[in-house]
Amino acid sequence: MARLPQAFIDQVLDRTDIVDVVDRRVKLKKAGKNYSACCPFHQEKTPSFSVNPDKQFYYCFGCGAGGNALGFIMEYERMDFREAIELLAHSAGIEMPPEEADNAPQVDNQKPLYESMERATKLYEGFLRQHKDRKSVVDYLKRRGLSGEIARDFRLGFAPEGWDNLMQTLADEESIEHALTVGLLIENDKGRKYDRFRDRVIFPIVNQRGKVIAMGGRVLGDGKPKYLNSPETPLFSKSHELYGLHHIRKFSKNLNRIVVVEGYMDVIALAQFGIHYAVATLGTSVGKPHLETLFRRVEQVVFCFDGDEAGRKAAFRGMEAALPMMEDGRQVKFLFLPEGEDPDTVVRNKGAQHLEHLFDTAAPLETFLFEQMGLGIDLATMDGKARLSKLVAPYLNQIPDGVFKTLLFKSLAERTDMDVDSLRRLREVQEKSESTAPDFHEESDGAPPHFEDDYDQFAEGFQDTGAHADSSALRSPDSGFNDNVLMRALGLIALHPPAALLVADEMLPDNSDRTANLLRDVVALVQETPDMSTAALLGYWTNTEEGEALSAAAAKEVIDTEQEINEHLVALLNKLSRDRRVALLRTRAHELKSVSYTELNNEQKRELVSLTTEIRQLSGRD
Repeated sequence: MARLPQAFIDQVLDRTDIVDVVDRRVKLKKAGKNYSACCPFHQEKTPSFSVNPDKQFYYCFGCGAGGNALGFIMEYERMDFREAIELLAHSAGIEMPPEEADNAPQVDNQKPLYESMERATKLYEGFLRQHKDRKSVVDYLKRRGLSGEIARDFRLGFAPEGWDNLMQTLADEESIEHALTVGLLIENDKGRKYDRFRDRVIFPIVNQRGKVIAMGGRVLGDGKPKYLNSPETPLFSKSHELYGLHHIRKFSKNLNRIVVVEGYMDVIALAQFGIHYAVATLGTSVGKPHLETLFRRVEQVVFCFDGDEAGRKAAFRGMEAALPMMEDGRQVKFLFLPEGEDPDTVVRNKGAQHLEHLFDTAAPLETFLFEQMGLGIDLATMDGKARLSKLVAPYLNQIPDGVFKTLLFKSLAERTDMDVDSLRRLREVQEKSESTAPDFHEESDGAPPHFEDDYDQFAEGFQDTGAHADSSALRSPDSGFNDNVLMRALGLIALHPPAALLVADEMLPDNSDRTANLLRDVVALVQETPDMSTAALLGYWTNTEEGEALSAAAAKEVIDTEQEINEHLVALLNKLSRDRRVALLRTRAHELKSVSYTELNNEQKRELVSLTTEIRQLSGRD
């Protein structure tokens, strides 16, 4: 039987937003960091269906249904696997690959591309630290006020002058082909291959999983263009990616808003001053995929642009993209800085507190919309009022029905002396030639941890069955008290698969019930594919009891930061391993104690003392 390459399935899941997939079929509401709804798979009055946007999976606490976007489509639309993956691939703009024979070896076509990007990133990082011509770029970064720490955090690099600094590090044709595919090299019409980035500061562009997928470069001399981004590649789609998004994930617990700025340096400068919630687009205007990504994380988005014509054009494009997403509770604001100023200069000259105050007091969407559309219109005349009504009403009709939309129509009615019902009937969108809205054209370029030995402080309470996943789907009749501990470990790994890389063989259970087998299988799978996501991991067990148990364990887990997951997983499995060792020691000690002490020989007496000492040490009583 033929099958699709696993790398293709993972790519589709990477490009798919489960919130968007579910929300098109079941209306979701924000509930803390997740989204909730009444479950579509069983009858209920109180919502128990939850969608996790960060980890890209769903789970119903009522009926136990759970999985990734692919599993949801299969169950909700009653599709088979092939139909569901075709639907998601089409939505993500990805062509279906040829099927492979069932016994064909799995080939991850993207892995060498990621490796090519990582090698180049390390090369340019090294050049920034050691190259003989590094002074020019170091001086530039110092003039911009960047610290060495922030340059390290954002992995800044230096591409020296020359056509083959990267090219000469590639050992074979295969490496060269990969570098061409991801846009690190260029091949001209005569077949000559050379470095894309030369004499530039390098800004690696990282996806949400922390992998370098593209690069941006700012020229150091007088070359053109000033900013140069990687082209579209199998790893990089500029309409879906935002610079700085991976950085802000570290601060997501306290995230109330995200600010969209114009360039790399703005994002980095704000982060250096403690404003860790700025992102920038990558050579394109703000679009629907960008805003969908942002609204999954926060309810407020602030556009912070220069106050010149280009900045206002960019803001208007952002507003147009935002209108269809302005559900009640969401907020979009606009901040235009004085000429010659940008977030970088403002935060350095006046401090983070001043800039955050400007974000707080930025103009709301309705103010920007009415001001922009009212330019050149005299509202003291009937003609002016009619013209504003005809221009604005089609934009308001793009907003989802709700209180916000109603209030905007009331505001337009007050400005134009018309009734709301008449305004709502102005649904025909005018041709751009009839509109006074600015003629906006897209710009071509823009800019193993250390653990404490006292594992009990983390492992305390791991036996509490009320707080964690029910493993009944996997429990065999003779499964022991460790089942809940194993399910806890599975939940932690499902939320953050790379944590499995910290699991040594001796930490795994040696019993053969289904829960223990699943844990070993999950750890082995992740260790073979270290960059696996939650959605991809769940996809391996779609429509199985194991998949249901993994979804349940992940959904009920209360820890979500990567560092805490790593620490708790290691602590938990070490405690489990230690408990197994204690149980074995106690069994042997019990055997020796069943015999009168006087009947033990000297070797057995020494063994009993040694056993007792080790048991006390492992139990933390020494």
